Amino acid sequence: MSNINLIIEERAASIGNFMVGRLLPFREKRMVGPFIFIDHLGPVKMNERENFDVMPHPHIGLSTLTFLFEGSIMHRDTLGNEVEIKPGAVNWMTAGKGIVHSERTPEYLRHSDKVIHGLQIWVALPKKLEEMEPEFFHIDGEQLPSWTEGDLRYKLIAGEISGHRSAVPVYSKLFMLEIKSLSRQTVQIGKELFGEAGLYILEGSVESDGNTYGPKQLLVAKESSLCEFIIEADTTIYLFGGEPFPEQRFIDWNFVASDKDLINTAKQRWIDQTFEKIKGDDIEFVPYPSLYKK
Repeated sequence: MSNINLIIEERAASIGNFMVGRLLPFREKRMVGPFIFIDHLGPVKMNERENFDVMPHPHIGLSTLTFLFEGSIMHRDTLGNEVEIKPGAVNWMTAGKGIVHSERTPEYLRHSDKVIHGLQIWVALPKKLEEMEPEFFHIDGEQLPSWTEGDLRYKLIAGEISGHRSAVPVYSKLFMLEIKSLSRQTVQIGKELFGEAGLYILEGSVESDGNTYGPKQLLVAKESSLCEFIIEADTTIYLFGGEPFPEQRFIDWNFVASDKDLINTAKQRWIDQTFEKIKGDDIEFVPYPSLYKK
């Protein structure tokens, strides 16, 4: 019997002037463990007149995880952070009771050809931490645990697995693991997993129970402890998941919470523009979507 419970295909979604491939949330699977939102950004080629500009926007009740494969993004937030995200590094921003940030092409790249490609992820916070003080951490790629097993190359982006722990300060029991294969291999990793598990194929393919799956597909396991598959040569995948929360999570735009009142309060604060402003990036902002409607 197959251990694949659900196959999710990337769906096109707009984030302003860019299209992304949305994986979560999905109508039949809103979350995988505490992971509540995943976008595959790019790859997008931009010329000297085009730039990646996500204007200031707010979050509550979640942590954002940005992981780039190519390109560069300048992150600014209302805690005063101004950090360039480069491939292999992790930006981990915890919104808690509220934070505002922007994501833009760095100034030194704005008038040249460029590419942007990566994953943008939201991880919901446990109920008791939904209104914590906001935090921000930037972890260089060299700080992430990496190891090899034969022709398999592992990198732990967040959480704990196989006796390794990432430097990313997560707030619930979870994992996000990159696996690259140089040759066709069988991966038996179920005994290391816990909670719910998803497998996203970035490039290459995997085989499970005689079926082959390729790029831009997210496979959700029926039982993470039974996770076993064949990975083809020159394949890169991301395994992620963890313990699910006992309470339902609601999403409204960029807001996540177990209580709709928290979302409604944050929504009104943003409409009234009473969130703190980003120093040096406070002239424009992303309006709450309903304000576009006539």
